[in-house]
Amino acid sequence: MSKRDYYEVLGVEKSASAQDIKKAYRRIAMKYHPDRNPDGANADEKFKEASEAYEILSDGEKRQAYDQYGHAGVDPQMGGGGFQGGSFSDIFGDVFGDIFGGGGGRRQGPQRGSDLRYTLEVTLEDAVRGKTAEIKVPSLQHCDTCDGSGAKPGTSPTTCNSCGGSGQVRMQQGFFQVQQTCPTCRGRGQSIDDPCGSCRGQGLVEKTKTLSVKVPPGVDTGDRIRLSGEGEADPAGGPHGDLYVQIS
Repeated sequence: MSKRDYYEVLGVEKSASAQDIKKAYRRIAMKYHPDRNPDGANADEKFKEASEAYEILSDGEKRQAYDQYGHAGVDPQMGGGGFQGGSFSDIFGDVFGDIFGGGGGRRQGPQRGSDLRYTLEVTLEDAVRGKTAEIKVPSLQHCDTCDGSGAKPGTSPTTCNSCGGSGQVRMQQGFFQVQQTCPTCRGRGQSIDDPCGSCRGQGLVEKTKTLSVKVPPGVDTGDRIRLSGEGEADPAGGPHGDLYVQIS
């Protein structure tokens, strides 16, 4: 029986990007994974077929040979590189690696702290079954020495003279007046004459938090898990931002 076209197996065009091929393989592999189809012989064959197609199309040299010569270009029995028939866990390792992190941007204004994003790569097995992952997230949190005030212990911040403590100032732009965050106190409404030595008057220091993330069964690439209040602290005393764990 002749083999199906690898692009057809994964349901992608020949012009598909490496990322499109990766997503297509993951979708099919999760659908026909043996853990989800313990009694399905046909599902097992589709699972192996998709894994074989992915191994060829995810490798630049093998894909080029396949595009030029078809299955003959990658068949070991005909001199090609081919699918080696090894452990499928090697393929999963290419699609789902280890955990890595990244930062997020700060929202404008003093109302709340920054949201953070953490990219979590999970194995195919964990994507199917679900898991609880422990992650370490560096972020800006309130300084313990000054309790987030930014002032040296034993002293207190004073009301900002520029904004009168509101944290906002009105600026003239042509015929219009616009309200914006006070540049003197950066929205805190307070000035610091004697800054804290630990945070240099910022009220925030970098800390690394260890968090547990519950990954539900059946997650897919691009899914996000929100951890409310686990983002960065707000220097003006507002609520913390959120942490978004993105599955990749």
